Amino acid sequence: QVQLVESGGGLVQPGGSLRLSCVASGFTFRSYAMSWYRQAPGKERELVAAISIVGGTNSADSVKGRFTISRDNAKNTVYLQMNSLKPEDTAVYYCKAFRRFSGDTYWGQGTQVTVSS
Repeated sequence: QVQLVESGGGLVQPGGSLRLSCVASGFTFRSYAMSWYRQAPGKERELVAAISIVGGTNSADSVKGRFTISRDNAKNTVYLQMNSLKPEDTAVYYCKAFRRFSGDTYWGQGTQVTVSS
């Protein structure tokens, strides 16, 4: 049974930090590119950051220099370190696994991040 379980969300003040985690099970984690998406109320889901199976990363312009994606294949976990958070970062954050070879795609259930004073 495939599972992606996100954690680490919560309420934080502007300028603060959070680290999101996504623990994977039920598939060969190291063979999948991993990414974080977010969806704010009334907006479309957007890509935040992605990491390939060999560790290459990319991120949205809106989070460059503030957010860092990383993965630990030994722990089947992908992380999103979020620093200098802004109110516009408020959203539900989702973890996604993607295998280019097969097209298999899995999503987590999401974790809420709220940036407010």
